[in-house]
Amino acid sequence: MDRLKNRADFLRAARGIRRVTPGLTLEISRSEGETIRVGFTASRKIGGAVVRNRAKRRLRAVAAAVLPLSGQKGTDYVLVARRDTVTRPFESLKADLAQALSAAHLKLGRPGDVR
Repeated sequence: MDRLKNRADFLRAARGIRRVTPGLTLEISRSEGETIRVGFTASRKIGGAVVRNRAKRRLRAVAAAVLPLSGQKGTDYVLVARRDTVTRPFESLKADLAQALSAAHLKLGRPGDVR
């Protein structure tokens, strides 16, 4: 998996398909490459720097556990932290990401919805 680092890539994912779960928000879009790319974001709404860093660490761990098995090549994923990201059990976060991925992949696979 590669990392998203450019603002333009994050904005393209934000314009794509979004799925919200209690533990995280998933934004996905097609990319030009043939790899899985992933980015993480946590706004100041969820807390101070310590809380945001902890949330991003948890999102990175969840992505490392789920995306290699369930991610599609040629797709960009952005995981956005929510207030419950820090306190939610890790297994629940994994289930949240798996559920969001399956719903987003269904929508992404439909003709006419590809962005």
